[in-house]
Amino acid sequence: MTSMERWLDANVGRRYGNFINGNWEDAGRSPTAIRNPARKDQILGYFASSSAADVDRAVSAADHAWKSWLNVPGPDRGAILFKAADLLEERAEDIAFALSAEQGKVLAESFGEVSRAARELRFCAGEASRNDGITLPSEKRSALALTIREPLGVIAAIAPWNFPVVTPIRKIGPALAFGCTVVFKASHLTPWSAVKLMEVFRDAGVPNGVVNMVMGTGRAVGDALIRHTNVKGVSFTGSTKVGADINAVIARRFVRAQLEMGGKNPAVVLGYQDVTKVAAQIASAAFACSGQRCTAISRVIVLNSLHDDLTEALVQAIKKIKVGPAWDPEATMGPLITDEHRVSVLRTLAAGLSDGGQMCLGGRVLEDGDLVQGHFLEPTLIDHVKPESRLAKEEVFGPVLSVISAGNAKQAFQIANSTEYGLAASIFTNDVNEALTFVRESGTGMVHVNHGTASEAHMPFGGVKMSGFGSYSIGHSNQEFFTTEKAVYL
Repeated sequence: MTSMERWLDANVGRRYGNFINGNWEDAGRSPTAIRNPARKDQILGYFASSSAADVDRAVSAADHAWKSWLNVPGPDRGAILFKAADLLEERAEDIAFALSAEQGKVLAESFGEVSRAARELRFCAGEASRNDGITLPSEKRSALALTIREPLGVIAAIAPWNFPVVTPIRKIGPALAFGCTVVFKASHLTPWSAVKLMEVFRDAGVPNGVVNMVMGTGRAVGDALIRHTNVKGVSFTGSTKVGADINAVIARRFVRAQLEMGGKNPAVVLGYQDVTKVAAQIASAAFACSGQRCTAISRVIVLNSLHDDLTEALVQAIKKIKVGPAWDPEATMGPLITDEHRVSVLRTLAAGLSDGGQMCLGGRVLEDGDLVQGHFLEPTLIDHVKPESRLAKEEVFGPVLSVISAGNAKQAFQIANSTEYGLAASIFTNDVNEALTFVRESGTGMVHVNHGTASEAHMPFGGVKMSGFGSYSIGHSNQEFFTTEKAVYL
């Protein structure tokens, strides 16, 4: 028995309620059972199914706390966030075990996510001392003209299930740094990680009411949260459809939106020195988190002359992936989040094959031995995908990679830009002019040259078209969302 399995035996089956105004509440009479996606017979815990009344109490607590939190000096707010980052690292094993248990990703990815969350939180802690304005020459010699930044107010932070540690940190960290307070709605599929995060912020010294968490579904909790009159900003990460629905509701009240949504990210391959290294970069970006991430590479657009060599290299790279539960030390890719999601991925995969795509590798539901207890699917490579096919246009959000051929660089760029999404893109080339042309012409918010779609903890993160709306997150661009600008004539 591994250390994670022993940890699970000692920690599963407990009840968890909301975190409001610094206090843990009872889970209520009808809590929701959360199961392990790698072992669906294992109930991890029972989590509150909240109501609009719970949301109202949480928002009221956040609104009351904001009136004092905004007056805490930035460096003092930052000191609390630095402490929270330290606690994330000190509790990395506990948090990673819970994360892998409820989301399914392998332990190496979970530990990496916790580490990334700590790095991003430290950047946010520094931002608390960098809430900057500008000074301009006044028209009068006896005056000054300047701008200052003030905190927006109560923020609704709505996070997805695929990165249940780093994405909430990406919202809560800058909110607190800039003087806002938060009501956090975790995904109803991954609430255990949210519990761990609330414990971190509480123990770091965040005052009561500054961070609150309400559990439940989007229909029961999310809708009440975005409609609450005391919510001044909504930071959402999830599907494009839900993001558009949220924006339609809050725009009527001129509530600020920060929306991170879907992607259909291409890797354009025009040249290389080592095809094996390129294939490894693409495979890593395509199949991390079982392909369940908005920045996953899902399309490879390769020149005809390079197609055969690259496809063979991709096959060899993908064959090295070992599918299994998180506690398997040899596993490098976990299950999908639910069986319903696996069915959805298989439907899109079948549509791609019916449109003329050819199965190159994988595509099989894994039910051998203990894998029958989880939502496992082989990493899949589909060749000869047509640029106009459903598989080439729609976000799959699973371990499926498509290969599309192009006659030249211009055609490759056109195919890369031919979807409604615009989150991230990669180009692999030996020609600096090709690289710079793609950087300029790519219809995405983030462009990567000669590496996969991994972001960094201090760089703005976001997309264009149907992939994003509002200020980018992670970097200093967060200031544009979490603060308002005031012009001062002195």
